[in-house]
Amino acid sequence: MTKWRKILISPQVTILQTMKLIDDSALQFAIVVDENRCLLGTVTDGDIRRGLLKGLSLDTSIQKVMNETPIYENAGKKQFYYREVMKKLKLKQLPIVNQEKQILDVIFVDNVVETSQKENTVILMAGGLGTRLRPLTDHVPKPMLKVGDKPILETIIESFKGFGFTNFILSVNYKKEIIKDYFQDGSHLDVNISYIEETKRLGTAGALSLIVEKPEHPFFVMNGDLLTKVNYEQLLNFHSETNSVATMCVREYEYQIPYGVLEMENHRLLSIEEKPIHKSFVNAGIYVLSPEVLKNIPQNEFYDMPDLFKKLMNEQIEASAFPLREYWLDIGRLDDYEKANYEFCGGLV
Repeated sequence: MTKWRKILISPQVTILQTMKLIDDSALQFAIVVDENRCLLGTVTDGDIRRGLLKGLSLDTSIQKVMNETPIYENAGKKQFYYREVMKKLKLKQLPIVNQEKQILDVIFVDNVVETSQKENTVILMAGGLGTRLRPLTDHVPKPMLKVGDKPILETIIESFKGFGFTNFILSVNYKKEIIKDYFQDGSHLDVNISYIEETKRLGTAGALSLIVEKPEHPFFVMNGDLLTKVNYEQLLNFHSETNSVATMCVREYEYQIPYGVLEMENHRLLSIEEKPIHKSFVNAGIYVLSPEVLKNIPQNEFYDMPDLFKKLMNEQIEASAFPLREYWLDIGRLDDYEKANYEFCGGLV
C-alpha cells in the first residue's frame, strides 16, 4: 500500500493547500518531508485549527503549525509491535522510517474501525420559539422549517449520521408534538432518538440537567437551527487531543467601523486609520462536552452554555475553542432562511 505517498508535502506548502489535501484525503493527515523524503513533522486537522486560532493566515507555510516532534518508529519490527504501539498511544497513524529518518511506510488504523458507528450521543436543542422567524413559526417549530425538501433538524441528523453518530436526544418544548410525531424513535432514519421535554425555558446548558441516563462518553450539544458542513469526527478528535472537558466551536466574525479611528496621546493625534476592519471569534452554537461537566449544571434552572463555559474557566478547568473553517449558517431571521434555501437548493454548499 502506497496511499501514504499522496500525503507527503514540503514545508513550504501553505496552510490552505494542506487543508485541501487533508479534506480530500480519507487519511485526514499529512506528513512534512524534506527533498530527501526525511521526516520533518506531521499535520492533523487539529494542528491547522490551532494555527488559525493564533491568527495565522491561510497562505502561511505549513511548517509554522506542523508537529515538529511526531511519534514514529524505526523499520524492521513486526506489524504486531507497531499495532501495539498505536493501541497504547491511541494513534491513528504511525510513520515508519529508516536510520536516515526517511519515510518508508505509514501504518493507519483500519478503515473499518474509523467508519464504524460511534457511541457518542448528540443532543440537539429544538425547543426555541423562533420569534424572529414569525409568521413562519406561528404553527411550526423553527427546527422543522424546511430547507430544500426536508426540515432543518433532519438535515442536521443526517449530517451527524454520515460520520457514524446515530444516538440522538432532542430537547423539545414549543410545538413539541410536531417534532415527536415526525421523528418518533428515529428508526425510519436508521438512528436512535429519545427526548427531553422542557416545561420552561432552561437555556442550552440547563436542559442537560433533564437527561435521565447520563452519557458515558464525550457528547455533542448543538442548536437545532444551524446548517454547517463541519466534520464532527474532527471536532471530537480535537476535543480528545486537547484533553478538554468542554469544547466550543467558534467562527471568525468581521465588522468594519464606518469612521476614521484615531490613536491619541493626551491632546496629540498620533494616527488615523480609515474604516478599520476588526476580526473576532464568536460562539457558533456547537459544543463537545465530557460527562463530568454535567455536575456543574444546576438542576432544572435556566443556564446558558456561555454561563457553563465561564464557570469552567473561572475554576481553571480545561475548555477549548475549535475554529470553524467550514460552511456555517444560523437560521435566526427570515433573510437567513431565504439564504439557506438558496444556497442548499442551488447546490452552492
